[in-house]
Amino acid sequence: MTPAFTSWSDFFAMGGYAFYVWLAVLCTLVPLTGLVVQTLLYRRRLLAEIRQRQSRERRIRAAKTKKAAAKAGESV
Repeated sequence: MTPAFTSWSDFFAMGGYAFYVWLAVLCTLVPLTGLVVQTLLYRRRLLAEIRQRQSRERRIRAAKTKKAAAKAGESV
């Protein structure tokens, strides 16, 4: 098995088609990178919303428990 390119400069020249090859690579990597970044940001925002909602629900439950305890104390 022989290598397709004998040197790094031949590799980067891509047999005279370097512009098209590297443009295609760029046009593939840029959207993929954007998709990864968007996914990570969306995940972070979603987890923050979930934490905020859980915290709110805990506060509501605690308030209901406190109110129920206060009513039970009044009626005794």
